[in-house]
Amino acid sequence: MEKKFIGAGLLAGLVAGIVAYVFARIFIEPQVTRAIDYEGGRSDAEATLAGTHEHEHELFTRGIQENIGAGTGTLVFAVAMGAFLAVAFTLTWAYVGRRYPATDPRVAAAGVTLVGFIAVVGVPFFVYPPNPPAVGDSETIGERSGAYLTITLVALAAAVLAAVAAYWLRPRIGGLPAAVAAAVGYLAVITVVASLLPEFHEIPDPVTNDAGQIVYPGFPAEVIGLFRTYTIANQVILWTVLGLVFAVLIWLMSRRSEATDRDRSAAAVS
Repeated sequence: MEKKFIGAGLLAGLVAGIVAYVFARIFIEPQVTRAIDYEGGRSDAEATLAGTHEHEHELFTRGIQENIGAGTGTLVFAVAMGAFLAVAFTLTWAYVGRRYPATDPRVAAAGVTLVGFIAVVGVPFFVYPPNPPAVGDSETIGERSGAYLTITLVALAAAVLAAVAAYWLRPRIGGLPAAVAAAVGYLAVITVVASLLPEFHEIPDPVTNDAGQIVYPGFPAEVIGLFRTYTIANQVILWTVLGLVFAVLIWLMSRRSEATDRDRSAAAVS
């Protein structure tokens, strides 16, 4: 059954990846193009002030980047998240299905999906919102990557501990109080860790000449706002489709398994 869960997760990830890429191609890629155009214009302005005129050639064209590159990246990420969801569901169901046999597997799948979204996407997004190209200092990329990885790992570990705490407290104080206590503890851990991590404010300022006159504007706030809005919306879509498809596949598996058990029981009686 575990292999079937993994297969369901991979298939759900593939479907979610296709849907998410279509959304990203329509809404996110135009913002990326605007950011790249800004970066090119800013580089030209800085080169003019410095008296140099260097032009870098892209290894891949913009068309390849926004179609093949973005599509491949989205699908790989979605399939990986599908595998992650399947493993998390398998571990959860091994306990929940045995301890609470009346639980609907679709409910368990939805719960695992929600927790996964919060830990993998939600918390890192609100601590370190994503930025389009041209935003960010290349000298701090290592520090930024390390901080982002740290909050993601902490969010995952804290989510696991919160789930364990909720199940442990449930028979003692009730389901709702246990869930609330686990959620409060989770938020407390995330808040403390986020406050200890470094902050980054690297939105490019306007380019000015020696007289202090602006020769090229700062990075447009509209692009950053739309990019972040569409990015989180894209992740919501991806995880929603992922969870729905996975839940349906799990439900179909459970129905088929129950039908097989009934057939075996009928055959044994006859």
